[in-house]
Amino acid sequence: QVRLEESGGGSVPAGGSLILSCTISDRTYCNSLSWYRQAPGKERDFVSSIDRVGSIAYADSVKGRFNIFKDNAKNTVYLQMHSLKPEATAMSCWKADCLDLLYDNYVPVWGQGTQVTVSS
Repeated sequence: QVRLEESGGGSVPAGGSLILSCTISDRTYCNSLSWYRQAPGKERDFVSSIDRVGSIAYADSVKGRFNIFKDNAKNTVYLQMHSLKPEATAMSCWKADCLDLLYDNYVPVWGQGTQVTVSS
């Protein structure tokens, strides 16, 4: 039902910047959008999130370098990434937490993922 459209992946040199975005088809029953990254051979790690009322969270490793914000009129969340490090090379994954009306609980809705590559 709910679909996520992701954009902004690509390759940048170390120290560079990249902007990612995620547009949700219908946020009526969705509470938040979160961004995860998963490097090859490693587990998927939480990086940042923003919820319906604008509450924001960042992993400690990106505080001061990443900025997440939303445009409700466009149903879009943006993630500005600055001072990128080679270890940030990973698959970028957006996740929405949305209410399942049938079971009255929140379930994750994942985007397809986009690659972010940071060269040394």
